[in-house]
Amino acid sequence: MKTVITYGTFDLLHTGHVNLLRRARALGDRLIVGVTTASYDQSRGKLNVMESLAERVENVRRTGLADLIITEELEGQKVHDIQKYEADVFVIGSDWTGKFDYLREHCEVVYLERTKGVSSTDIRSARNNIIHMGIAGYGRIAGRFLQESKYVSGIEITAVYGRDGEKARRFAESYELLEYYTDYEQFLDKVDAVYIAVPHHLHYELARRALLKGKHVLCEKPLALSREEVEELFLLAAGNGCVLLEALKTAFFPAFQQLIGVAESGVIGSIKAVDATFTKLIEDDSSREFDPTQAGGAWTELGAYPVFVIGKLLGTESRRIRFTTCRKPETGVDIFTRADFLYSNAVATATAAIGAKQEGDLCITGTQGYIYVPSPWWKTEMFEVRFEDPRQNRKYFIRFEGEGLRYELAAFLRLIHGCRHEMQLMSRDDSLFIADVTRQFRDGRDVEEIN
Repeated sequence: MKTVITYGTFDLLHTGHVNLLRRARALGDRLIVGVTTASYDQSRGKLNVMESLAERVENVRRTGLADLIITEELEGQKVHDIQKYEADVFVIGSDWTGKFDYLREHCEVVYLERTKGVSSTDIRSARNNIIHMGIAGYGRIAGRFLQESKYVSGIEITAVYGRDGEKARRFAESYELLEYYTDYEQFLDKVDAVYIAVPHHLHYELARRALLKGKHVLCEKPLALSREEVEELFLLAAGNGCVLLEALKTAFFPAFQQLIGVAESGVIGSIKAVDATFTKLIEDDSSREFDPTQAGGAWTELGAYPVFVIGKLLGTESRRIRFTTCRKPETGVDIFTRADFLYSNAVATATAAIGAKQEGDLCITGTQGYIYVPSPWWKTEMFEVRFEDPRQNRKYFIRFEGEGLRYELAAFLRLIHGCRHEMQLMSRDDSLFIADVTRQFRDGRDVEEIN
């Protein structure tokens, strides 16, 4: 007897799940299905699982395809199960190709292609409550986002939009997407929500057109390049009953949220200064980050991160902002920029660079102590509260999974489903503040040039 084994969350069971189980069942005489527990899903960063373990197990049972249903509770269990049940074939979806090759020494490993387009009926049903999402853009961040989306239950990404048809086609094929478009309006007609991951100067226009068609929008930072554009987008979102969220991933990390809570608790006293730095060396002068026609430069590329944390801790009503910047003579694009913020009772500095390097840490200064977040602070997993007496110091650790993009996508999904609390993580005021500072720098107000 040939035994086949497969695993999955099987949340909101749909046709794609059933097709995979049916094809797995056809590979042998007996099918064992492992359903993940909630604790295991959480440990591996699987977010927004909507159904209980009992409901998911029952849904698999009702398909009539499983001879035995087991639960997957921990990392490394697959090898144990394969040996215990003497499985001959391990089956999983092709979006995991290569991930489980290590099991080949125990049994045959088969990656089955996912059923494309299965969401055409299931996804739109009230029972499933799944959001049909498309990606505008096919660059590096778009690929990482699509991989991360596999860990967020309740959303299905099936389409990509891009102006270069051949690149869009290759991206769709690489990630097994059903459709690709070079016409943005046609693309919008096929989705409920859109993730915008195109160069900065295109964010506003693509977000505006999506909102006008009643589509939810998750847009990479900066949301737009001026306060007026951001205000218009939020008005359009409200008027059309849509969710609009700026995709600044740091805001959604569990450790960062705890960091803000600790800082605001008064444990370090009154906050008097915030100093945040984000730099990375980009060596390819032909990349979009150095292209002035695509709103390139250190500040538009990285400045949103330090500005965001300053606004969170000190507020979005600074009295004065002054910039010091160094630009490439050939193009005028800034490669290093520092902004100094003056508040009525505190100060802050934000540093961004793509042509210079500095320690990428964050320091929050208080009257009774300070909080230090080591580099890279924008991927917060650990921070330390430090005092005059080092015996009182305390360290906090909360890791995030993968690239971290799954957390912003999960928050976006919860907002669509009416959980308004999530908006406080990355609020309208936060986005307006980032756009305000960006516009001031781009307009050259209070900007001093250095060589």
